[in-house]
Amino acid sequence: MSVAKKQYKRITVKSLSEMKANGEKISMLTAYDYTMAKIVDSGGVDVILVGDSASNVMAGHETTLPITLDQMIYHASSVVRAAERSLVVVDLPFGSYQSDPKEALRSAIRIMKESGGHSVKLEGGREVKESIKRILHAGIPVMGHLGLTPQSIYKFGTYTVRAKEEAEAEKLIEDALLLEKWGCFALVLEKVPAALAEKVASQLSIPVIGIGAGAGVDGQVLVSHDMFGMTHEFNPRFLRRYLNLYEEMGDAVSSYVKDVKAKDFPNENEQY
Repeated sequence: MSVAKKQYKRITVKSLSEMKANGEKISMLTAYDYTMAKIVDSGGVDVILVGDSASNVMAGHETTLPITLDQMIYHASSVVRAAERSLVVVDLPFGSYQSDPKEALRSAIRIMKESGGHSVKLEGGREVKESIKRILHAGIPVMGHLGLTPQSIYKFGTYTVRAKEEAEAEKLIEDALLLEKWGCFALVLEKVPAALAEKVASQLSIPVIGIGAGAGVDGQVLVSHDMFGMTHEFNPRFLRRYLNLYEEMGDAVSSYVKDVKAKDFPNENEQY
């Protein structure tokens, strides 16, 4: 006999904990602007991630490193104005938390005060312990991120799957347990073996959300522009495209240009 799912008017960190306890999978998508956030939120997604992937998707940078704290606050404030149900998680960008716990707290406070976001996300485990603890002690919810951590791309040198070797897998499990112990409300695992991700999710009481981490975790996250097919060159194994907007939007532009050139737009019904 199936159990009816609880209906949430507004998703909170407590809601996500309840979802894991009830065996309900968590849906998470990115958004960086008001219009996209409105679509994603109205579609019923549980969590909107204002990711530092805006550096790639919105600005065309090769990595996530160039995006600034001010830019993240701008994107996040646009998303917050649209989100009526979803929990909004905002990435702390590269350089805003890694080396100085006091700077990490200042960065997190700025995001919460200036954007209205509901929580922050940062990458790393034991090496960012003090930054995480300071932020949590200020009452700001923190989501962790392990596995492939894009802000460390020049350290890794590649976007390949992480933690395939035993030593790195053991460290990932240790870091995940520490993040939970310190008080993080959830964890993202990116591009790690499915068996390892399932093992982590089974050992943690907090939700584990995967991207390229298999089906054994508590939820999934994708970049909306990838999921909608607005991008076309990025084709990782974990990506499922639900639309092909790159071609459809391109065709629409071509039709518009054709109609303007042919003096078919605007017609008599499209003018005053």
